[in-house]
Amino acid sequence: MLDLEKVQEYYLRDSVLDEIFEYCRSRWVALEIKSAKERVFFRYFWRNGPPLSFSTKDFLKNFIKKYSKLYPRTFYASINVYKSLAKREDLERADNIVKATPVWDIDGSLSNIKLTLNVANIIVDELERHGLRESVYLKWSGRGLHIHVNENTFSEELLREHHPLDIAYSTVEYILKRVWKKIDTIAKEKTLLERPFKVENKIDIQRVFTAPLSLHRELDLAAVCFKPDSINNFDLSWANPQSPKHDKSWKNYVEGEGDQLARTAIAEVGGYFQKYKEKNIEITVKPEAPETIKASASFEKIGRFQVMAILQAARYYILKEDIEKAKSFGLNRAIFYAWAKHSKPTQYRGRVSTITRYVVEKKLKFEKIGDEEAPVTEEGWFTIGDTVQTPKDFDRQIIQKIKPIIPFELAWDTALDYLKSFPKNILESQREFFEKVYKPVRDTFINLIQKRKSNELI
Repeated sequence: MLDLEKVQEYYLRDSVLDEIFEYCRSRWVALEIKSAKERVFFRYFWRNGPPLSFSTKDFLKNFIKKYSKLYPRTFYASINVYKSLAKREDLERADNIVKATPVWDIDGSLSNIKLTLNVANIIVDELERHGLRESVYLKWSGRGLHIHVNENTFSEELLREHHPLDIAYSTVEYILKRVWKKIDTIAKEKTLLERPFKVENKIDIQRVFTAPLSLHRELDLAAVCFKPDSINNFDLSWANPQSPKHDKSWKNYVEGEGDQLARTAIAEVGGYFQKYKEKNIEITVKPEAPETIKASASFEKIGRFQVMAILQAARYYILKEDIEKAKSFGLNRAIFYAWAKHSKPTQYRGRVSTITRYVVEKKLKFEKIGDEEAPVTEEGWFTIGDTVQTPKDFDRQIIQKIKPIIPFELAWDTALDYLKSFPKNILESQREFFEKVYKPVRDTFINLIQKRKSNELI
């Protein structure tokens, strides 16, 4: 792997700075720092500071120099383009997202680059059949490919009709559905020796992808871009950081070229905000700034989605003493609050009514938890829309997400002890629970767990 001096020398080239800055402009940036023990990301300027972003090329250049000793390795940037990135709260407002980039993620293998390129051809051909050609570009990601549609191809008229994330998510999902049989067929015909082969829709409100000309986090390869007509000519030597063969025309686009495909895709897929409740989104991820990074498991945090779910489950268990229904309720409330939060823009307010219509049509009953009511099925599980939250769903979406960070039993016991410190009237109040129980620990719940763990060892 390139040493620190060589990496800094590479990133300070004007040609490299130009491309990284052009892509990262108005996006939330993630810088991966080389570490021998774990993957470490720098996503904020300082602890509790604003999101990392670059306002000018010179600012990026000075940033690289300033933090050179941290061994900056890979630059990533959000699929979202934002109006403002002045404070952390800007990341939580869906109406602050002005554009989003559709990206197909092909996770391939160096032992079979041809398979990756063949799959890329299938996706690109399908995009062309739907009128998208000039606004499409590909980026070698290290072992695979990212296929991008330039976000500027979608007209202002379309963006007034649909949220950018709806456009990006639906476009990727729609194309994948149409070509999946072809991809599956050729993938099964190949033998991969190095690693599994994946083609995925990873569009998510927090998703980041490697910036053009960034170095791969492990391989000494640059993320070079090229246009669809160069797919069959691609050679791994293009990604050599000493002399990368990189096509700057990735910036080219034709406004409106992607509108027809986007409208068709949204009509069939339904959009990101309608589907995201099935994707188990963690609403906010706030890793520590490099100044406070520690090479230990305590650096990891439990996402707000999981914190809400486990606290709501503990709340139900304390009030009702039913562990299985507590799991259903915890996941249900986590999804409800996540949905409500991301439905703030005007164009989504009407969607809450779909829950009401479903309750009426299916004649669901409501269960009262303190001053709060939630719909339940005949089987007794809580539900939102036509999606039921079962105990198994809680195990999969909450417990399995927490276990790699901390034993779930310890997290559960901590939640119960924490809630028992509040009077019953607080737990019975929806508003009081949110304001006085959940909000104070939504980003620091892991600290309560660590404190309990330490006390048990004494």
